[in-house]
Amino acid sequence: MTRAFLIVLDSAGCGGAPDAHAFFNDKTVPDTGANTLAHIAQACAAGQARDGRSGPLKMPNLDGLGLGAAIRLASGDETPGLTAVPQGLWGAAQEISNGKDTPSGHWEIAGVPVPWDWGYFPDTQPAFPEELTQKICEIAGVDGILGNKHASGTAILDELGGEHLRTGWPIVYTSVDSVIQIAAHEETFGLDRLVGLCEAIAPMVHAMQVGRAIARPFIGSEAEGFKRTTNRRDFAMTPPSPTLCDWVQDAGRNVHAIGKIGDIFAHRGISTLKKGADADLMEHLVASMDTAQDGDFVFANFVEFDSKYGHRRDVSGYARALEWFDAELPRVFAKMRAGDVVLFTADHGNDPTWVGTDHTRERVPVVGAGLGLREIGICGFSDIGASVADHLGLDARGAGKSFL
Repeated sequence: MTRAFLIVLDSAGCGGAPDAHAFFNDKTVPDTGANTLAHIAQACAAGQARDGRSGPLKMPNLDGLGLGAAIRLASGDETPGLTAVPQGLWGAAQEISNGKDTPSGHWEIAGVPVPWDWGYFPDTQPAFPEELTQKICEIAGVDGILGNKHASGTAILDELGGEHLRTGWPIVYTSVDSVIQIAAHEETFGLDRLVGLCEAIAPMVHAMQVGRAIARPFIGSEAEGFKRTTNRRDFAMTPPSPTLCDWVQDAGRNVHAIGKIGDIFAHRGISTLKKGADADLMEHLVASMDTAQDGDFVFANFVEFDSKYGHRRDVSGYARALEWFDAELPRVFAKMRAGDVVLFTADHGNDPTWVGTDHTRERVPVVGAGLGLREIGICGFSDIGASVADHLGLDARGAGKSFL
């Protein structure tokens, strides 16, 4: 039997989405022309990404599989530093779900395009309906909330972290994504209290077709500054039909989730779960190469490309993270067994050179090891999940068609 490893570099899009004009950043600017990976590579080559690194973007392992070729196929953009002749499976995928967010991308990759339009909160202040605000206050046992607007998750801590410590009121905010986020101090407010609050309001926001309620714990003080912890919890809507994770479990196999995969799929179809910072997740991924059994599926998400660097428009940081990730991959490849396939992709874009601070509508690269040289062209997101199912010998294929 064979094993499959599907690794999502969160937000590492490669441009070229034909419908990018219909998606907007900074309220008014369409995503046409956004290209996360190509623009990072171009910035590195131009000497514009020198904080903690230097020179052209260095990703020899993924580029050797076909990353640069995949970016050029998807968008036609130049990829300085990523010019290797492909030796692995390579191509790009295009989304049909009407979103540029984490659940839309992952669900569709797993064979289930989102069949509805997500609900969003307006970019007004207040952003949330009074009934929802009152429910949050009731559950939290407080007299009010802070924020109640669209905001950057890191900027709002600088703005309201001190007031949160003085009042005990949770910081509640949203963005252009279909999400409500609640930030609170992990020690003074309490982690369990924060997670319980988000879990309690999740059904209410899901009824509005809002995809996720996210607990955003942080630590620190006004004097030292505030910093998010790794104890984030997402309470996501349940996918509307069985996904790749369910198909694997229904066949009597194990699904090993690494990162926020469990949260994204509302913990349905998940056998084991490992979480932590991306450095920890890499250790879990390497360990899974030893522990996953024949027929198992390992599904990983590395979120810090998006959360730490894309949203913060940190080109140097994003480039450093890409180079770190790539440099770790020989440890993964060294543990591959005969019959294994390891696929790398993304769920959306978050171009750090773009306007605003939100995701960008892009195609995503698809590169893989274990199948030899294979050009797959432009496929659909769901074709990725169908191909994993095909490789594992499963009957269910969802909305996709295997490119194998």
